[in-house]
Amino acid sequence: MKLLIIFSGLLLLGISQVFAAQLDFFSDSQIYSPGKPLFVYGKGLPQEDIVLRFTDPAQNVITFTQVTADDGGQFQTELFLWPEASTTIPYGTYTIEAISTQQNGLAKKLEIKFSPTTDVEKIPVSRTITTLVFSPETAAIGQPFKIFAQITSDGLLVGGDPDKLLGTTHVHLPDGQAVNLSTSFKTLHPGLYYSEYTPIQEGTHVFHVVAFSQGTISHGSAATVVLKQDLGGISKQIIDLNSVLKDTSSELKKLKTETQGFGSTLDTASKDIDASVTSISNSVKNMETASQQLNSLLFPIVASIAIIVALQIVILARRR
Repeated sequence: MKLLIIFSGLLLLGISQVFAAQLDFFSDSQIYSPGKPLFVYGKGLPQEDIVLRFTDPAQNVITFTQVTADDGGQFQTELFLWPEASTTIPYGTYTIEAISTQQNGLAKKLEIKFSPTTDVEKIPVSRTITTLVFSPETAAIGQPFKIFAQITSDGLLVGGDPDKLLGTTHVHLPDGQAVNLSTSFKTLHPGLYYSEYTPIQEGTHVFHVVAFSQGTISHGSAATVVLKQDLGGISKQIIDLNSVLKDTSSELKKLKTETQGFGSTLDTASKDIDASVTSISNSVKNMETASQQLNSLLFPIVASIAIIVALQIVILARRR
């Protein structure tokens, strides 16, 4: 009985060792050139599904493939056929990741090179493209302005047809749209290019210049804030407003001066009216005095006349 238990334990230990976590994979080369196939092979658990994820230098997924290991855990597949270098598949370092589906997400990575040649006796030429973009900080709707791009490789200007060199250049508009500008660039000097752009939307415009030369890609960007009118127009309006305010201030000063003179005139007229009222009042008083004097003169005469009339009436009454 004890022997049976020991034998069973050893059997289980052996099985666990056989099926221990295992994941190894390799590529058939480390350097690839256009037209060459990419083979991947390795070993996992028997009948295990292995996920192979292939990404570019920017970590964008190119292919996502699943292979199944045989009874011995071996697997192999042609993962990719290298095309000519382009903006989507440029020269550079690529990554292959193998992910186990039965070993708790066990994964391993492998890096390979895509270059113009696979000659291992020579060091592959590594080109570094740099893209600089210049655009104004502010602009106005309906007013054209220029965008400049400088393309260099190892510090030297890169010449060529701008339609091909800047073939995927575009602008991101404020509303989220992307407008292609590839055919609008002109050569200012080999390596220096410009494009004239007229905005029709208010907001931030992001110019994304993409340079592609000899299989190598480079990106550059710049932003311009588009207003309803440019700073020059606003400045002119401020100058015009200042001029109007200056004229208004002059008119107010003139009106104030005239108002002060009008006040003086009103004061003089008021004084003249007061003097006239005083004179009229004196005249009325004089008339009252003259009337009283006239009454005192006329009263004795009237009384004398009345006495004479009374005497005449008495004389006539006696005669009858």
